[in-house]
Amino acid sequence: MTGEKRIRKITAWLLAGMVLVLAAGFALLPKKTFSENENRYLAKLPSLGWENLRSGQYMSDISDYLSDHFPGRDSFMELKTQAELLQGRREIGGVCIADDGYLIERYEEPVNTEKIGEILHTFAGKIGDMEAADGRSLNLRLMLVPTAFCILADHLPEHLPESSYDQMDTIARLGELSGIRMIDCSNSLREAAMSGQIYYRLDHHWTTYGAYAGYLAVCRELGFEPVPLEEMNAQTVTTEFKGTVYSKVNAYMLPGDTITIYSNPEDRLTVNYTDTETVSGSLYNLDYVDQKDKYSLFLDNLHSLIEITNETAESDRELVLLKDSYANSLVPFLTRHFRKIYVFDTRSYRLGPSNFIGEHPGVTDILILYNMNTLDSDLGIRAIY
Repeated sequence: MTGEKRIRKITAWLLAGMVLVLAAGFALLPKKTFSENENRYLAKLPSLGWENLRSGQYMSDISDYLSDHFPGRDSFMELKTQAELLQGRREIGGVCIADDGYLIERYEEPVNTEKIGEILHTFAGKIGDMEAADGRSLNLRLMLVPTAFCILADHLPEHLPESSYDQMDTIARLGELSGIRMIDCSNSLREAAMSGQIYYRLDHHWTTYGAYAGYLAVCRELGFEPVPLEEMNAQTVTTEFKGTVYSKVNAYMLPGDTITIYSNPEDRLTVNYTDTETVSGSLYNLDYVDQKDKYSLFLDNLHSLIEITNETAESDRELVLLKDSYANSLVPFLTRHFRKIYVFDTRSYRLGPSNFIGEHPGVTDILILYNMNTLDSDLGIRAIY
């Protein structure tokens, strides 16, 4: 046997051995149902049926199953990402590999701006009718938070083609369509960015320092004297936060973010999570610190309605907050100023916030707060009525 044939034979045996090892690993290793790294549920073994076979759905589902449960999948995905970065890739799956370790999602062309504007305009009309009928004054405000793609644009790769979709233009358009008085937090965020980290590097949310910048904008608009940050109790609860954007890029080699939480020592809070009938004295559930989805520690993740009462608030004003998850880390700063805050996640609250406001004559303020990263596809804002 020639040397060339011997090498081919050895290579074939090695490849066959690798296939057998991988097949054995696939068959014998336990199958996970949830990927902590990707923060999603993995594909289940599909059921075999004639209709699924005929339509081709079975082959698609089995392919997803094999891909999701491939032995050593996380390690292979990390190697793939590292190889792409070594090749000079500065964008992976719509996520920009930005300066200073930031992973920043692109802002895609919004397609629902007109529809969202119409929904908000209709809601504003209902609030106006309520004011006329009840003779009360309701301060309705809309704050749309620009994301890192807008505020940290100088961190984006230089060669990256510029997006033609400007978040600030979309915000202005929604203000026009809705007719609701806007709270512009962009200048507060830009100013805060010069002295601290306002967005997480590996997640799409703003940090608590960024949320504080948003809080300052709310105070300016509503006439409150903001509580200085240094007068609040600060606690670093984790330095290993690897969020949604990290999960999209599979950049497992990057160090985690720090989450710091704040509380006002003067507050005496009662937090009622009405959907689970759970009452707490804290705005934080630190059990989430030991989980992948650490941002959910703010307001205990998702609840259709949370009633927050502060016995020592500086006023008797009551706030209705219609929001996405960005607001969860802003609420702890607002409690000083409102006797009651009603926090709505309208994705699951089905009775209509305008009906709630009509039934609660103590409500004085209404704030609609969403971020521009997920606004266009957010189901909650479509349920504001």
